[in-house]
Amino acid sequence: MKVAFQVIPYTLRFRFEAGTSRGSLTEKETWFIKATRTDDDYVIGWGEASPLKGLSMDYSTDYGKKLRAVLDHLEGLDIPEENLLDFIGANTPEEMPSVRFGVETALLDVSNGGGHKIFPGAFTEGKQRIPINGLVWMGDRQFMQRQIDEKLRAGFNTIKMKVGAIDFETEYQLLENLREKYTTEDLTLRVDANGAFTEKDVVEKLTALAGLGIHSIEQPIKPGQRDLMFDLCHAELLPIVLDEELIGVNSHDERKLLLEETQPQYIILKPSLLGGIKACEEWIALAESMHIGWWMTSMLESNIGLNAIAQFTDRYQPELPQGLGTGQLYHNNITSPLLIKKGHLHYFVNGEWQLTL
Repeated sequence: MKVAFQVIPYTLRFRFEAGTSRGSLTEKETWFIKATRTDDDYVIGWGEASPLKGLSMDYSTDYGKKLRAVLDHLEGLDIPEENLLDFIGANTPEEMPSVRFGVETALLDVSNGGGHKIFPGAFTEGKQRIPINGLVWMGDRQFMQRQIDEKLRAGFNTIKMKVGAIDFETEYQLLENLREKYTTEDLTLRVDANGAFTEKDVVEKLTALAGLGIHSIEQPIKPGQRDLMFDLCHAELLPIVLDEELIGVNSHDERKLLLEETQPQYIILKPSLLGGIKACEEWIALAESMHIGWWMTSMLESNIGLNAIAQFTDRYQPELPQGLGTGQLYHNNITSPLLIKKGHLHYFVNGEWQLTL
């Protein structure tokens, strides 16, 4: 098939100041990809290329220009509908993971006839829901407590709290207060340090958190400290989850070596960060072969990208809560059939997409 592409820049605006250990976010740049079959302009697919400034290896001030160059190359090719992901991998730059994910999403949508059905199945038919965690962003004590209360009222039984921006004692007290009210059977607590702990304080902090029955901690130290990470994974303090550690690890051998040298309990998969759907399929196969758990997380995409990640995730029928609750972050998100209810992500079959772009 032949496909024509249009790039639509868009700025997502947060409902609040979203704090992380790398700083606070008030808006997020993204680029929508509109793909149209040249032999049938009623068949339109949508993708989203959405790098995160300060984290994504492919973010740059001229990102839109580079994205357009990739799409111009693809417009000159006859795109096969079989082995589509392999074709995209061979014709998009490895060093542009968010572009690859956006192209995968748009072309899978087109190949399925449009309609935002990236992986049609039980989820898009409204027959399957995906468990998700409630995310608590960093901020002052009152702001974080307010978020916790909102998540509990909304019916979440798994909460992930970002730590490392305010003082650890305050963060610890918030978690301690939660644990005093809810047992580990009633409420699962995850924490995400985004690499905020140091070699000097990481063991002390993990030991303290372990006393609260924390489920796991994401990326406790900065990437690139594999010996220390291995020690933490084997210290039996807290289950360790690799997140930023996976960025830029692109070949099968490199991925295998990373997992062998660190031996984490879990890994986090973000398609926009790691090279798209095909790359995440390979990470999952490798992790499962090594008895390493995983869950999927969006990277602050709009509902266009979130929809694709959710449909992809549903293929694995996950039991662990996934990090797919970001659709409510923005006051100008794309209206979609995605719906969060009682700690689960649903696809409301009678819902509509509204893309006034």
